[in-house]
Amino acid sequence: MAIKTDTEVIIAGKVFTLSGNESEEYLQKVASYINNKIAEYNGNDSFKRQPMDIQNVLLQLNIADDYFKAKKQISILEEDLKNKNDEVYELKHDLIASQMKLEATEKKVQELQEQANENAKQIVRMETELKERKK
Repeated sequence: MAIKTDTEVIIAGKVFTLSGNESEEYLQKVASYINNKIAEYNGNDSFKRQPMDIQNVLLQLNIADDYFKAKKQISILEEDLKNKNDEVYELKHDLIASQMKLEATEKKVQELQEQANENAKQIVRMETELKERKK
């Protein structure tokens, strides 16, 4: 089980103590993400003119939007990975089938070469016999 971590972070100029099973670095990263979102929106004059409760809702909506977009991207990447894994499986299957076919063909070629060698020996014997009969 993970160890509970308590760490102080600064969000929007205020100090908060965050607790969780994640590392201190992770909790700082989360706080940094929130601060970046706040800074991004504070650069917009129309946002700053909104009441604080509306500003908070807009930030929450933006963070939720980021979350759902990331979740959708993960889903797309997982599906892509599944498709690539399926393709790799099929390629491996095709490779094995081709290797088996190649081995069978090589065996057949070897058998035919042996048969050709035997036929060549038989031709030489028969030619020799024929020469001896003609004498």
